[in-house]
Formats: sequence, C-alpha cells, structure tokens
Amino acid sequence: MKWFFLGISLCYFGISMAQESPAVVTDTIAVDSLYREDQFYVGVTFNLLFNRPDKISQSGFSGGLHFGFIRDMPVNKKRNIAIGLGLGYSINTYGQNLFIGEEDTPEEKTIFESLEGIGFNTNRFATHAIEVPLEFRWRTSTPETHKFYRLYTGLKFGYMHYFNANFKQDDNQVRQTKIDELNRFRIGTTFTFGWNTVNFHFYYSLNSLFDDNATIGGDPVGLNICKIGLQFYIL
Repeated sequence: MKWFFLGISLCYFGISMAQESPAVVTDTIAVDSLYREDQFYVGVTFNLLFNRPDKISQSGFSGGLHFGFIRDMPVNKKRNIAIGLGLGYSINTYGQNLFIGEEDTPEEKTIFESLEGIGFNTNRFATHAIEVPLEFRWRTSTPETHKFYRLYTGLKFGYMHYFNANFKQDDNQVRQTKIDELNRFRIGTTFTFGWNTVNFHFYYSLNSLFDDNATIGGDPVGLNICKIGLQFYIL
C-alpha cells in the first residue's frame, strides 16, 4: 500500500509541475520589414505595327520575348509605392509585307517597297535590343505575402543593336542588316497590371522605327510598335 500511495503522490506532483510550467511550442515566422518586390521579370508579347504606310500590312506571327532585372526602391514606410530602375533584353520578330533592300550602286541606298501583289515565302525582320526600364510602382503587398495587386507604369529606353530583314522567294533571298534610316535608340511607355502571377503588359513606342529618310513613294515608312502580352515577376 505504501508503494501505491507513493506512486499516487508522485503522479500528483508531476501533474502539478506540468500545470505550473506548461511546455508551449509556437511557430515563428521571420518577417522582412525591408522587403523588395518583383526584381526579375520575363515577358512574352504579341507585336503590332502602327502608323503604317498605305499598302503595308502585317502577315504571319509577330512576337517578342523580354527579360531582365529591375532594382525595386520603395519610397514610403509601407513599401507599397516604389521606383523601379533596371536593365533588360528584348528579342522581337515582325511579319509584314515591307521589302527592305538596297540599290546596286556605290552609295548602296536602302530601298523600301510594298510587296502587295507580289508572291513570297517569308518576309520579316527581327530585332534585338538592350533596354533600361524606369517604373513608378504601386501594389498591395505586405511583408507576409507575395500575392498582391500591382500597377506599374513608366518609360522604357533601349538601344537596338541588331536588325535583320529577311525576304525569301523560291529562287531568291535578300537579307539586310545595315540600315542607316533605322532609329536604333528606342523610347516607349509601359503599363503593367495584374494580381499574383497573371500580369498584363503593354508597350507603345514614342518614336518611329525608321527616320524621315525612309520613304515609300514619298511617304514616310515610320512604324510605331505596340506590344501586348503577359509579364511574370520573380523576387
């Protein structure tokens, strides 16, 4: 019996100690109060040509791939308003019926002609550009979540270091890469909005693709570029 009462006493003592000093386990989540958002981006777009001369039209698929890094710099205490400045790269292709060649003369003057009514297999030009985006950023982000609404707008500056116009017929091919009339320095407005992963992206060039020296029958070739697509951000 004494062992029984001793056991009861020990159990009572243990329960009392457990009640006085409960073992509490809590999960803690580290919160970064100085967080930044949307540092890397990747985008895909469908490209459109505006301000086209008469008899110039798009044909086939025209698309773009864009990627880069943007330094996110919050400007308020909540860190939901920021300025973004970055560096990126853009690859684009445009299907259309604008023939770009050159005269067989010592001056090698560039020729711009419409291919309306002329049969061809391929006629497109491709561009590669280094870009510098500058954005004003508003979002509903908090340190605890990466899912939020965003609205970014700004300017994108660029330099087109590569241009390749490619015309193909069954027994003929013309490639043109050196075009003096090309506006290699680019500037355009951007607008991006969305929630979480899905973000719609718009770009419109403020200067034309070709300068005033590029003409078809006395009319300027011009061409302003509009890009519509999706943009994805990675922290």
